[in-house]
Amino acid sequence: MPRMGRVVLPNYPHHIVQRGHNRQVVFAAAEDYLRYIKDLRELKEVWGVKVYAYCLMTNHVHLLVAPSESAAGLGQLMKALAARATRYRNRLEGRTGTLWESRYKSSIVQSEKYLLACCRYIELNPVRACMVTSAADYLWSSYNARVGVSPESDWLDLDACFEMLGDTAENRQESYKKFISQAVSNEELKTIRLALQRGQLTGTTRFIDEVERIAGIRIEHRGQGRPRSDR
Repeated sequence: MPRMGRVVLPNYPHHIVQRGHNRQVVFAAAEDYLRYIKDLRELKEVWGVKVYAYCLMTNHVHLLVAPSESAAGLGQLMKALAARATRYRNRLEGRTGTLWESRYKSSIVQSEKYLLACCRYIELNPVRACMVTSAADYLWSSYNARVGVSPESDWLDLDACFEMLGDTAENRQESYKKFISQAVSNEELKTIRLALQRGQLTGTTRFIDEVERIAGIRIEHRGQGRPRSDR
């Protein structure tokens, strides 16, 4: 199946995964994680990109981000993040060459139905990998910042989906904790995972048709694995 060019739309959330070159380790020590999070916090402002969730794993990163009116900002953000991490590791290890795969994976996400689900998918990644028993135990994701445990929690962006969780920050945080702790269906996991792997869309058929009209191209391969209804 030929690879389709990446589709990026302004003001839409995008689920991003970028892996280390040949799946090599990209985060070996706490300082590595801290530097990437610091760079993400700084560069999202430079390129006008909203950040809803993140999780830094040993050899890859998950991000849920939305470019502003300039869709190009997303690619510029990813390029700048990768370049900074590569320069840092090369200086540290006295090496040359790339740290990351040349092409990151991306899926446009339907906000009202799948944005929170993608946040949960991202922040539970260390739990599914059996690295921790709960999202709160993992230091290198957005979960603790989102629920107000981290002292530096003010830089994550709020979509309307988060605001609907409660009237106050405290209520939203408690509702979000409950949401993350809920059992996740296999259908939800499959929808998010396949959309990301195929570079397709995370959403209902109506959303897929809407985005394809906006983009002016066929994005989804109308076959196995495509969400079947608006349920």
